[in-house]
Amino acid sequence: MATNRDVTVEFEQQRSRLFALAYRLLGSAGEAEDAVQDAYLRWHAADHSAIATPAAWLTKVLTNLCLNRLASARARREAYVGMWLPEPVPTGDGALGPMETAEQRESVSMAVLVMLERLTPAERGVFVLREAFGYGHREIAEVLDITEAGSQQLYRRARAHLDARRTRFEVSGEHAHRVAERFLAAARAGDLAGLERLLTADVVSWADGGGRSAAARNPVRGAARVARYLAGLAFRQEPGTEIVVTEVNGLPGLVGSAGGRVYGVMALEVTGDRVSAVRIVVNPDKLTRFQQV
Repeated sequence: MATNRDVTVEFEQQRSRLFALAYRLLGSAGEAEDAVQDAYLRWHAADHSAIATPAAWLTKVLTNLCLNRLASARARREAYVGMWLPEPVPTGDGALGPMETAEQRESVSMAVLVMLERLTPAERGVFVLREAFGYGHREIAEVLDITEAGSQQLYRRARAHLDARRTRFEVSGEHAHRVAERFLAAARAGDLAGLERLLTADVVSWADGGGRSAAARNPVRGAARVARYLAGLAFRQEPGTEIVVTEVNGLPGLVGSAGGRVYGVMALEVTGDRVSAVRIVVNPDKLTRFQQV
C-alpha cells in the first residue's frame, strides 16, 4: 500500500512535466501552477491501486482540468484592459522542457501561445499533446475521451488554423541571441537609425499592461514607428536600471529591472538578421516568474 510520502514523491517526479503541459494549455504560469495543484489534490485522494500508469493518469486529469479552465479564462481575457499577452516564462533553466530544436522553442513562443487562443479547447488540447509532447492520436483519444479519428480531425483543424498565421523560426538560438544583443546595444546608445535597421519593415510591437502599467493600447506597426516607440518607452536610462538579454519562452528576450525588481519583459521574434515582432509585458501580475530568477 502506497504511503502519503510515496504518493507525494511520485507526483513530484512528474511536476515539471505537468507544469510545462498546463502552461502551454493555459498561457499563464499562475493558472498552470493552480491547475497542477488541483491535479495533486485529486492524485492524493485517488485509489492508487487502481492506477496502472501514474504518468498517463496525471496527464489525463491535468489536461481536462486545464481545458475546463479555458472557458472562464477566455471570459476574463475578453474583459482585459488593453491587449492581452501570455504570461512570459524564463526558459533558460528548462522550466518548460527541452529547447534544443526550433520546434521545441516555437511550441512555447509568445506568438504560438497567442494563436492557440483562437482554437477551441479540444483543438488546443490535441495540438499541444501532439506537437509539444509527441503523443499519438490513440493516446490523445484516451486523454480527452474522444475517438482516434476525432483526435486526428481536431489536429488537422488546429494545424491548418495555425499554419495559416504563424512564422517559422528558422534561425538558430545562438544567432537570434546575437541579434537581440545588437538590438539592445543600439537602444542603449540611443541609435535610432541603427535600431530601425535591426527591425523588419513590417515589424509589429504589442504591449500588455493590464491596466496596471502604462502600455500602448494598440499594436505599433512599421520599423520607423516601432523604433521610436521602443527608444522612447522601454530603454530609459535611469539610475539603477538594468536591461539584460535572456531566454524568454524559448526565444531571446530582454528583461528590464530597477532596484532589483523586474518592471518589464520583452520577447523578440527574429527573422534572418532582424527583429520581426516584439511583445512587451509590463503588467506586474505577469512578471512573478522573473522576480524569482
